[in-house]
Amino acid sequence: MMRIVVVLFALLLTACETNPPAPVIEPATSKPKPSEAKPTEAKAATAKDWRPDSHIVKKGDTLFGIGLEYGIDYKEIAAANNIIAPYPINIGQKLDLISFKTKATAPAEANKTADDVVVTPLKIESSVTGDKTVAETKPAPSGVTPVLSEPKAVRAPYSKEAFNRATPATTSATTKPADAKSVEAKPSDTHSTDDESIAWAWPTQGKVTAGFNEVSNKGIDIAGKTGQAVNAASAGKVIYSGSDLRGYGKLVIVKHNRTYLSVYAHNSEIVVKEGQNVVAGQKIAEMGITDSNTTKLHFEIRRLGKSVDPAKYLTQN
Repeated sequence: MMRIVVVLFALLLTACETNPPAPVIEPATSKPKPSEAKPTEAKAATAKDWRPDSHIVKKGDTLFGIGLEYGIDYKEIAAANNIIAPYPINIGQKLDLISFKTKATAPAEANKTADDVVVTPLKIESSVTGDKTVAETKPAPSGVTPVLSEPKAVRAPYSKEAFNRATPATTSATTKPADAKSVEAKPSDTHSTDDESIAWAWPTQGKVTAGFNEVSNKGIDIAGKTGQAVNAASAGKVIYSGSDLRGYGKLVIVKHNRTYLSVYAHNSEIVVKEGQNVVAGQKIAEMGITDSNTTKLHFEIRRLGKSVDPAKYLTQN
């Protein structure tokens, strides 16, 4: 009897060892851990264009002054509003400016890549059987334009010999990507950051006698000698050359891109013409005293027509 009890006890221990208790699993929570949280994409920042859609002409306005105020070539304003030389404007006249305002690229277009190009399936009728087959389509690799290189469809009269010569190549088409080296990259039309990437150089040598002030001095004054060279601070196009703006004397305005232009005032002589392209460091005028009490260059940098402190741009170089 005692032996039977020992055997039963041994069997019970064996059963406990082969069937261990089930592990405890903590219930999953609905919130992910901080490290697993998906980051939110930051929205691309774009510079706001402060300029209005139109300008109402007031007493004392000239087309040249309005162009400088908004950073636009006065001839372009004239063309957009059907104004011809000598560019007369009337008090109360409404001038359209909306076509000159900078437009940021739409997010969908800015993020679009060549991989997003959709190739439409091609249906080609067999020259032998008349069956229609659908072309195999694959997304083109980045920067590569898909080119349909084969097959060349040829119609032949039905015959037993033509039927026997038929191969899969005559009843299907495959789009093949062009060689990446043969694809010429096209520059983007809208990149606001490119307009900010300008290498500025000092327009002349001399001591800065007056700094920038938003109210009393919209640029800096650089002292020098009459006839001293005044150079373009960066590459651009001369959009004004003359003395029509009161207080500036003989004046040159260079437009560098859609955002920036530079102003060179009080010159004794101007050596460039409107519409002329200039490079950085090219002589555009000679220092003088026109509409000024002292010989100096009054130099301005304007961003979307608004004056900014030139010293902050020139000291970068």
